[in-house]
Amino acid sequence: MNTKLQTVLEAFYEKERARPDDVFLVQPMAGAEVATYTFAEVGEQSRRMAAYLRSLGLPEGSNIALISNNCAHWFIADLAIWMAGFVSVPIYPVLTAESVRPILEHCDAKLVFVGKLADWPAMASGIPEHLPRIGLPIRPEGEFLEWESLIAANEPLAESRKPNPDELATIIYTSGTTGDPKGVMHSFSTLGFAAKSGVELYNIGADDRLLSYLPLAHVAERAVVEFCAIYSGARVFFVHSLDTFAADLARARPTLFFGVPRIWSKLQSGVHKKVAPATLDWILRVPWLGRRFGAKIVSGLGLDQARLAISGAAPISEGLLEWYRRLGLSILEGYGMTENAAYSHGMRPDSIRIGTVGQPQPGVEVRLGAGDEVLVRSNATMLGYYRNPEATRECLDEDGFLHTGDAGAIDSDGFLRITGRVKDSFKTAKGKFVVPAPIESRLLDHPDIEQACVLGRGLHAPLGLCVLGAHVADQGKDTLTRQFEQLLQQLNAGLEKHERLSGLVLVGEEWSVENGCLTPTLKVKRPALEMRYGKFLEQWAEQKTAVTWADA
Repeated sequence: MNTKLQTVLEAFYEKERARPDDVFLVQPMAGAEVATYTFAEVGEQSRRMAAYLRSLGLPEGSNIALISNNCAHWFIADLAIWMAGFVSVPIYPVLTAESVRPILEHCDAKLVFVGKLADWPAMASGIPEHLPRIGLPIRPEGEFLEWESLIAANEPLAESRKPNPDELATIIYTSGTTGDPKGVMHSFSTLGFAAKSGVELYNIGADDRLLSYLPLAHVAERAVVEFCAIYSGARVFFVHSLDTFAADLARARPTLFFGVPRIWSKLQSGVHKKVAPATLDWILRVPWLGRRFGAKIVSGLGLDQARLAISGAAPISEGLLEWYRRLGLSILEGYGMTENAAYSHGMRPDSIRIGTVGQPQPGVEVRLGAGDEVLVRSNATMLGYYRNPEATRECLDEDGFLHTGDAGAIDSDGFLRITGRVKDSFKTAKGKFVVPAPIESRLLDHPDIEQACVLGRGLHAPLGLCVLGAHVADQGKDTLTRQFEQLLQQLNAGLEKHERLSGLVLVGEEWSVENGCLTPTLKVKRPALEMRYGKFLEQWAEQKTAVTWADA
């Protein structure tokens, strides 16, 4: 048992006691209004809600679900659940009713908090009728137990419950890239080890500012933003909506900004809408002009105060990292999983090696297993999968190493390069195996390609499916076709014969969470794309056309 570790709940009590009047959470409201919450105010609301939860007489350790986009009361509800002695179960706010119900039934949730959601009607029927629903202050229309009324009716919980570090704290359901979501169990100890180690390693403190906008149901956002903020005392700003993202980012001026590759790509595409890639490239080649113009762009993005810019949750192309570096913003790539609380490998400001995900974080052991699968072990490793001992045995070996499912290579300095998912490799009709990730990374290096996926299971040669950035809308098809014909030729020249693409397919619709092509954490769902385009793949391949425009 780990008795020395300060749990995230104890870290909050410390801030509540030592810095009661300091602003902790900044929540934009409708219009220009902004609500702020001090540590004392967060503590009081959490304690009042915890008192109400206690009054329900639920068994200790009951699972309480939380469905909401990021907001201040997401944090407050999470703390209240823990103060009351229960387990929090966050659920992605973009799931359909058909996806929500099995999770709630699997974890046997006793109650659900519901907050700000874009499409509550599409989700509501997935919540069993018998399940009590508490509506956070920002919530959809519907019948809820109102947060405000419950807070007013209950006195704050007087005691400061100190959980056993090895006690189950949360169940985080994976985003379902490779199949049905699994409930990852984390204790206060595993969460605390990951978050506290990150705070110390990257010197995160009370003067730092964080922006919370990626789903808090994802382990990385929760670890990097929520838990790090509680341990460090940093201030957290939230985003009101997609339409106000730029204004909310400008308000926060974060000193630490975490984004998945899709976000970094979207920001780049926004820049290219204003300045053509070729023009920007020319400007950045002129030293004095490039420095000034690059700084202006970074400031326009709201990232001029960012001392730490981090990318994780999915592979990011080397070309995109290099593009930001030329602007003057060095992005640190990190690597981790839900199963190890997003704590495994990472770059540091003084130790950057593009093309890798960095070196093992302190306290992490790593080795390569069969098929060069990356195996990691640390005190951040999950307890196992909830009610799924078979899957737990498949993922955790007898030595306590987590089998990540990622293939990799480790250089002499310990830097890890992820070469792809072990299960993503496919065999062509010629009987040759193709690893798609490195090819996709090269495609994504092109400034006009925003999304890419290489498919080819059973085909004579693989195909590269690409979604173009919105900034190319004013370019003619003929010009773009010639451009991508050249790209295909250059790309294939650097590939082994069996890896060479028979063509590029430029698809018309952007892959998104809504159309089922991306996970809630914005990773491409390869099986979904194989189903979506399966009936066209052979037809496109037989055309033997270097570039195909497809509306599918």
